[in-house]
Amino acid sequence: MAIPSIAVRGQRSLLRQIREALAGGGPAQTRLDMVVRVIAGSMVAEVCSLYMRRASGELELFATEGLDVSAVHVTRLKLGEGLVGEIMRQGRPLNLADAPNHPAFSYRPETGEDPYHAFLGVPLLRGGRAIGVLVVQNRTERVYTDDEVEDLQIIAMVLAEMVAGGELVAEDALKGVELAPHRPERLKGAKFSDGVAYGVAVLHEQPVTPSQLLADDVVAEEERLTKAIAALQAQVDVMIEGQHGLVEASYEVLDTYRMFAHDRGWNRSLLDAVRNGLTAEAAVERVRSEHRARLGQARDPYLRERLHDLEDLNDRLLRHLSGAGHVARDLPENAILIARNLGPADLLEYDRTKLRGLLLEEGSAASHAAIVARALDIPSVGRLPGLRDRVSEGDPVIVDAESGEAYLRPRPDVVAAIRTRIEVRAQRQAAFARLRDTPAFTRDGAKITLLMNAGLDVDLDILRETGAEGIGLFRTEFQFMVAEELPRLDAQTALYSRVLDAADGMPVTFRTLDLGGDKVLPYLEAEREDNPALGWRAIRMGLDRPALLRLQLRALIAAAKGRPLRIMFPLVTSVDEFRAARALVETEVAWAQRRGRSAPERLDVGAMIEAPSLVWHLDALLPMTDFVSVGTNDLMQYIFAADRGNPRVADRYDPLSPPALRALEAIQVACAETGTPVSVCGEMAGRPLEAFALVALGFERLSMPPAGVGPVKQMVLSCDREAARRGVSSLLKTSAGSVRNEIETLARKLYLAI
Repeated sequence: MAIPSIAVRGQRSLLRQIREALAGGGPAQTRLDMVVRVIAGSMVAEVCSLYMRRASGELELFATEGLDVSAVHVTRLKLGEGLVGEIMRQGRPLNLADAPNHPAFSYRPETGEDPYHAFLGVPLLRGGRAIGVLVVQNRTERVYTDDEVEDLQIIAMVLAEMVAGGELVAEDALKGVELAPHRPERLKGAKFSDGVAYGVAVLHEQPVTPSQLLADDVVAEEERLTKAIAALQAQVDVMIEGQHGLVEASYEVLDTYRMFAHDRGWNRSLLDAVRNGLTAEAAVERVRSEHRARLGQARDPYLRERLHDLEDLNDRLLRHLSGAGHVARDLPENAILIARNLGPADLLEYDRTKLRGLLLEEGSAASHAAIVARALDIPSVGRLPGLRDRVSEGDPVIVDAESGEAYLRPRPDVVAAIRTRIEVRAQRQAAFARLRDTPAFTRDGAKITLLMNAGLDVDLDILRETGAEGIGLFRTEFQFMVAEELPRLDAQTALYSRVLDAADGMPVTFRTLDLGGDKVLPYLEAEREDNPALGWRAIRMGLDRPALLRLQLRALIAAAKGRPLRIMFPLVTSVDEFRAARALVETEVAWAQRRGRSAPERLDVGAMIEAPSLVWHLDALLPMTDFVSVGTNDLMQYIFAADRGNPRVADRYDPLSPPALRALEAIQVACAETGTPVSVCGEMAGRPLEAFALVALGFERLSMPPAGVGPVKQMVLSCDREAARRGVSSLLKTSAGSVRNEIETLARKLYLAI
């Protein structure tokens, strides 16, 4: 192990001098003056200045050695103004040989900085946010060396933590300094799961906070860091090999993890920070802040995704250093979970009785975390840029998933208004509950069967509470996604038995594994694909790996125990695929009967219509099926060639548009002519306005998230289907790209409850 050099030991001595100066007695201003004097002497700089960010967003000169002291607390710069403002805006160092000739230079005569040319400024970063700027200057034109830049960055990091975490914040000198976000903010995002919630912010997988910044034993710290990095690399390697790992991570993400975990530049930055006197944990935070500041400004979505990868990697490394694995957190009673992104298994690990809402920086309404949030009736808003850096643990937060907005540290009047809305929603929910046992008939006597989408154990507990008449879609893949290894036959059988027991005679439609695409299991090998949404997934995977599909079919047949059984295959794109899948079902039934086991009392086998190819081949498909179900989530993205998981294009189409409605009408008409039972189980079915359009098109079976049953039933009870049919039929002939407004006007004209 390398012995620290004299220069390193000198830097460690400097950091201790800074710590002692800040911790010493006397007024805060005196201590800050001492700090800049110590830094100037150590860096052989003629000027050292400290600027801090005010709550107004302006940067104020708080202390200086070398400039005119009368400018302290007088000189102020706006974000992006001058060299200091530019450093603050970009969140990264600025190293200039001749500062006055830089286009961003802003001359302030009160500072007396005319003779100084060489300029080096670095941001004070805390939690990825710049809270100030530290500057050194010299008269002679020169570019500061990389070592000097690194030294000043480490000093700035330590200074930021000491200033923010010490007693200085309570003194008048630092009052009004924005060390953490505190002003009310309103962020506009996208609605993922309906509802309104008010509570306190809880940061998902909150990073381990370094308890000590400066190392007492550099050699020991380097050894700790080296071991932790090796453990992290081994963990990521095992993930890639498919033995265990992150439930929600795709191969590409895991591969990126491995690339970063083994990246020599990242490892070297960590080790250099430790060798310069930081603890291993502080080194991770130092490198994390640098990445946040650099990549957080990137417009390229690929680079921003890489920042998310690095965030996860840093968090994992901190947990390796602390020796703590992932443990369930003790949530406050009104927790609002804050995350950059989230997988469905992550959400399930939290206490759902205390989780009131979910806010995400990224994601999409069609992501599986959003689907789980809807299933759990957790209000959720996503695509909120910069969310994690704008909120602190414990901040009061509002999730307004009706409008797709988030309020951070809201004003009292906003809180009062949201409390009123929450109370109104509770009254509406009570009204829906009173409709639970009321059959869903339209005003003109058409019976609409309302079913529930499910996939979680918690769904079974609320089946009867929703008033649903059965489960129209049970997503079997969730059991596979939350497991560390492939679920065995007995585990699968037990789950399917619980589902049928909970339904207690009500119909249940089991969808076979819909894996692949964005649902890659870490314990199953899969090749990387350029376009996974159109790749090896769903029924294609099942037919190519018949042992996997047959094991699931065997479990379903065993779970039926002589009861009726409905099996549905996802993403069927051709009649040949359905024919082959149905043959596997018949093979498994015969296998069970040969061993004296009971076959299902009634076996219905159906297909999901999600691929446009089937829309034009229904005459061949429908005679082969016992029923079909329209999966509008995938069908719409394929019709419009817009990836529903990509936030840049997910909103480029509207399912309430003539092309989409005509395709749905064609499916319904074909099924009516052949007498084939048809349902809609996509997200459209759970939204009252879209469900109104489906009823108008003639659909009589709708399957939706649990929270959608009440609102849709209320709509059905107020609907005149024949009048709706006439109105929507005329809209199908228009040339408009979307007829949403027209359909909403029609619904209100018919006095619908939407």
